[in-house]
Amino acid sequence: MNFGGGRDYYAGGLIALIGAGAAYEGSTYGIGSLSQMGSGFFPMLLGVGMMLTGAAIALFGTEAAGPPAGLQDPHHDAAPGVDWRAWIAVIAGVCLFMSLAEYAGLLPAIFACVFISALGSKTTTWKEALALAVGVTAAGIALFAFALKVQIPILRGM
Repeated sequence: MNFGGGRDYYAGGLIALIGAGAAYEGSTYGIGSLSQMGSGFFPMLLGVGMMLTGAAIALFGTEAAGPPAGLQDPHHDAAPGVDWRAWIAVIAGVCLFMSLAEYAGLLPAIFACVFISALGSKTTTWKEALALAVGVTAAGIALFAFALKVQIPILRGM
């Protein structure tokens, strides 16, 4: 059993800290009870879940083990650089979702977010990203527009 270390420790701690903030903020809105849930019930529940998940990651997470000591390549950099492509794609996807949801509707917002974010992976082809975006958009429309009745139109102007 590996008790965390390095990146896992910090990532788990950050997730737990964000969860603690969400739980605290949710508790200020009134929690209520299971039969009469207040507006802060769900945010607080998610915050507590994030704290537990973050603690589990920090305690039991594993770092990727490299090759055995005698088989390491002396010319290979042990600490790879930041994958800027993935960072930029995910941030761009979220920004597109925020702007398109307001001005174009839920369908183009979900599609653009998933498609652009999926292209952040060096191994994902544009066809795979397209298929993923179509599937997630269909599921997202079914869930948010029809099941949850979120007040964002599927397409603006329709």
